[in-house]
Amino acid sequence: MASLNKVFLIGNLTRDPELRYTPTGTAVVNFGMAVNRRFTDASGGKKEETCFVRVVVFGKQAESCNQYLTKGKLVFVEGRLQYRSWEVAGDKRSSLEVIAERVQFLGLPREEGEVVSEEEMGGSSLEEITPEKEKILEEEPPPF
Repeated sequence: MASLNKVFLIGNLTRDPELRYTPTGTAVVNFGMAVNRRFTDASGGKKEETCFVRVVVFGKQAESCNQYLTKGKLVFVEGRLQYRSWEVAGDKRSSLEVIAERVQFLGLPREEGEVVSEEEMGGSSLEEITPEKEKILEEEPPPF
C-alpha cells in the first residue's frame, strides 16, 4: 500500500528559534510558525483562519535558522509530519509537528540589499533524519 508524508508550508515565525544540541553535538532548533488561509465563505464574506505549527530542524540548517531567523520572518518549510505523545506527572500530552527537511528564508535582505544565499542559510540540501535523531524526538517532549 502506498503512502506519502510530505508537507510544504509558507508562513511567519511566531517566536524566535530555540537552539539546543544533542549529546552527540547535533544542532536542533524548534520554532513556531503561523500559516494563514484566506477564503470566501458561503455567504460571500471574506474569511481568514490561521494554523499554528511547530517545526523542528536538525544539523547545519538548525544553526542557520537560529542565526538568521527571528519572530515574524517569512519562511518556506518542506518536511514531514510526526506525531508524538508522552506523560507528564500522569497527564497525557501529544504534539503533531513538522520535521523540516528544508527551510528556505523568504524576503530576508542584507543591509546592502543582497539576499542571503541558500548555502549560507544551510538550505541547499535535504537533512537526513537518522535513527539517532528519531530517538531524540521521541524522548524529548516539546516545551509548552
